[in-house]
Amino acid sequence: MNRFLSLILAVSLGLATAVSAQAQDAGARKVDGTLKKVDSSGTITLGYREASFPLSYESKSGPIGYAIDLCLAVVDEIKREIDKKEVKVNYKKVTSETRIPAVKSGEVDLECGSTTANRERSKEVAFSPITYVTGTKLMVKRASGIRSYRDLNGKVVVVTAGTTNETALKALNERLKLGINIITARDHEESYSLAAAGKADAFATDDVLLYGLIARHKAEKDLIVVGDFLSYDPYGLMFRKDDPQMAEAVRKAFEYIAANKDLYETYHKWFVRKTPTGETLGLPMNAQLTEIFRTFGAEE
Repeated sequence: MNRFLSLILAVSLGLATAVSAQAQDAGARKVDGTLKKVDSSGTITLGYREASFPLSYESKSGPIGYAIDLCLAVVDEIKREIDKKEVKVNYKKVTSETRIPAVKSGEVDLECGSTTANRERSKEVAFSPITYVTGTKLMVKRASGIRSYRDLNGKVVVVTAGTTNETALKALNERLKLGINIITARDHEESYSLAAAGKADAFATDDVLLYGLIARHKAEKDLIVVGDFLSYDPYGLMFRKDDPQMAEAVRKAFEYIAANKDLYETYHKWFVRKTPTGETLGLPMNAQLTEIFRTFGAEE
């Protein structure tokens, strides 16, 4: 009898162990896509821009900016999703031309820059909720007399290669027969340098980037931003398509920082107050972005 009881007890314990293991397996979430990559490697790679102040730029301490902070909030959510306290963050510099290929190839897991989220790009990559709303304007020398695209006949205008600004300006030039000589540069810093040195009469890109470059170079006395918007550009963080778990993590990250008011705090840190590198843009949140933030629960 004692043997029989012992056998029943052993079987019961075995069944209990099996049931417990099944319950644990059922409770454990199987991760896939980017989350699986981060879980197995313990690392995530963020793409950043060299001179997209204040969204994404290089400082003495490394890549920083508004978009970088939002990406780090997504990293925190990924850590919660995969139940890891620590994930190593690597950074890789990208340009307007290399950023989409870098995300698609897996070289970069999340791009934290000044990238316009539009329908055409959404065929290749996925985007976070809108993080900023801007548009194409012109940066010119104060003494140039240029105040609008209508003043650009026969002028040289530089755009950064691979940007929506390049597409918008070329389309406008062709449609209105403006006679603009459009040239391209590798990145925003190079475009800025050409205009500041007088090698181009104007630099066309998103107005927030123009204000940022002028502030970074302390060039307010010599350079101004002029004209009507030549395009409207909503920014988003970029990640790989067809990755539902990553998309869910991004969405939950934005909902989380909206609920605890970190979303507004992050905006004010980079656009309203003095930035960590000492510049002050003084750009209050526009009505469009305020309304967008409200859609996922942000209240100031």
